[in-house]
Amino acid sequence: MEDNRKTVIIQEILYWKQNKMLPEHYCDYLLTLYTEGNRIEEEELPKQKEKQKHYISSAIFLLFIPITVGFLYFTELSFILQMAISLIFLIISAAGIYYYQVKGLGNDIPVTVAAFIVLLFSVKAVLEYFPEQIIFLYIILAINCIIWFWVGRKFKLIYFSISSYIGFLMIVLLVFMSFR
Repeated sequence: MEDNRKTVIIQEILYWKQNKMLPEHYCDYLLTLYTEGNRIEEEELPKQKEKQKHYISSAIFLLFIPITVGFLYFTELSFILQMAISLIFLIISAAGIYYYQVKGLGNDIPVTVAAFIVLLFSVKAVLEYFPEQIIFLYIILAINCIIWFWVGRKFKLIYFSISSYIGFLMIVLLVFMSFR
């Protein structure tokens, strides 16, 4: 039998057992039958559901990045509306960081999504207000790299620290190439 169907059946039997819909010894028999004699802990299956919810919410968070890019660079919405939508996504990402941290889940994805949204948000703002002055773009990119470095240290996310070093290196290269 497929693992997915078997898991659903086992969850139903555990539900019956928990809510006393069948006598306990019937449920134990059915659990033994469907788990092929393997002992199953009743706490295991809710953890599997928790992991599935975690993967789904992580996928939703990851969708914020292309949606934000689409709103900022491929629509003709007003600048204020673009910034408001980006700010809403940033607030949702911040709430996700808090929620993941409280639940003890890995908060890598919401932190990364928030960093990308801040980067996109700040670059779009600089290009809108200072289109001819490239130095402001370099400054805002350097500030983003500093934030990434700080986040990498605070949350112990090595890829944020590495990204900040690579970002600084790219900024330095761009500055030297632009002054040639």
